[in-house]
Amino acid sequence: MKLTFTNKINQDIEVVFHPVLQDENQINSLIKKINPADKELILQKIKKQNFIGRKAQTFVFDRAEQVIILLGTGQAKKLSIEDWRNTAGWIIVCLKKYFANNIGLVVRDWLKGNSDIEHLGQALAEGLVLANYNFDKYKKLDKNKIKVDIKQIVVEISAAQRTKLGKGWQRGLLLAQGAIKARDLINEPGSQVTPTFLAKEAQQIVKQNKNISVKILDRPAIKKLGMDAFLGVDQGSHQPPKLIHLVYKPKATTKDKIALIGKGITFDSGGLNIKSFEGMAQMKNDMAGAASVLGLFSVISQLNLKVEVHGIIAACENMPSGRALKPGDIVKSMQGKTIEIGNTDAEGRVTLADALTYIQKQGIKKIIDLATLTGACMVALGTDYAGLFSNNNQLTKELLKATEVSGEKLWRLPLPEEYRQLNKSKVADIRNIPVTRLGEPSTAALFLQEFIEKDVIWSHWDIAGPAYAEKPMNSYIPTGGVGFGVRTLLEWLK
Repeated sequence: MKLTFTNKINQDIEVVFHPVLQDENQINSLIKKINPADKELILQKIKKQNFIGRKAQTFVFDRAEQVIILLGTGQAKKLSIEDWRNTAGWIIVCLKKYFANNIGLVVRDWLKGNSDIEHLGQALAEGLVLANYNFDKYKKLDKNKIKVDIKQIVVEISAAQRTKLGKGWQRGLLLAQGAIKARDLINEPGSQVTPTFLAKEAQQIVKQNKNISVKILDRPAIKKLGMDAFLGVDQGSHQPPKLIHLVYKPKATTKDKIALIGKGITFDSGGLNIKSFEGMAQMKNDMAGAASVLGLFSVISQLNLKVEVHGIIAACENMPSGRALKPGDIVKSMQGKTIEIGNTDAEGRVTLADALTYIQKQGIKKIIDLATLTGACMVALGTDYAGLFSNNNQLTKELLKATEVSGEKLWRLPLPEEYRQLNKSKVADIRNIPVTRLGEPSTAALFLQEFIEKDVIWSHWDIAGPAYAEKPMNSYIPTGGVGFGVRTLLEWLK
């Protein structure tokens, strides 16, 4: 998509979009500004069709030379960054009805009560690119379907606003690209996305991006480190495990070092505590945390961030076999704590225990992990929100602030000290699942916290809900892998 600026959109632009508030006076005022020759007739049609600017409601002036589309935002007073992103997504929905390579946007109509021009540019790019995403590589081409292929976006904007909008646009393209990388990985079949596949993806990212290096450890090297908890989960599969350690170093020397850990169970059958048919149907997405880490690293160099970032993925499958972990088995973690396996389907936290220990031994004092950890988090928060746990209030504030820009939904959940006892084991230092399922998102997070040193700042995200969309979440998140966390984390790192 080529972005161009103009003082006035010409008639040769095929489709022009104008967002409108849910406000009859504002709609009438816009029609008068557009000043069509038949404006009285158009106002009558608007009234007849009851077009009042509800969210995703459209009104079309379909002329031979140009189509003008009014897009309802559903907002009464002002537009937020997320409103801009959603409205941009609805543009793609509209274009599935028109063959249009050139579209126009009138900036004054987008800045309703919000003059943050740089974030407007970012939200437009994210909404347009993310909404136009399709994972169709395994589908036969439908020749009758209109494929949205925007060649040029012409923006009617003042000269003074162009630099900021262009800067935001470029950043938004990168953020969307990172999320799409994660979506592609999640949507691939589990037979394709193995630990070895993820390792190759990491190597490809290093080849394509400056300032990034990678270290990939195989089973003997992992064993040498003492990561027997991680290897215990892996032992039921014939696929070899991989420990992936990506490092982004900025051009300038920095003392700030941050680690992002993504749960990397490339397929989760549940192990010997095997899942039901329904529960296993989408377990290819149990590596969504790892996908988000890889998506983030695929664009991080181009954003010129000033902090050193480490990406850790302990990748393996959780499969049933004669070699698989049995309920009641005890494994020793890299930290030295022994873990009783109360349920082989609570495997992600076991691999994360070793991943957390590994990166702390590298001297990293600030860590965020992303994991599709508990179905119970969806019971608590539904499918759109991820649960956020942290041992640091300032980090929590910063992350929640970043979501105000990204539009991704995080909700803080507690780490109750009194619940720690629920993870106690009679035969080992800790049990991987408590005897009760009540408060499970918190007890799972508390299990992870047992492997966090006292001086380390840490946040755990339970992304079980928003990692994979069973139905479209909004105009720019279709069914399938979401790439949740990529845009929020990049906003925070920025």
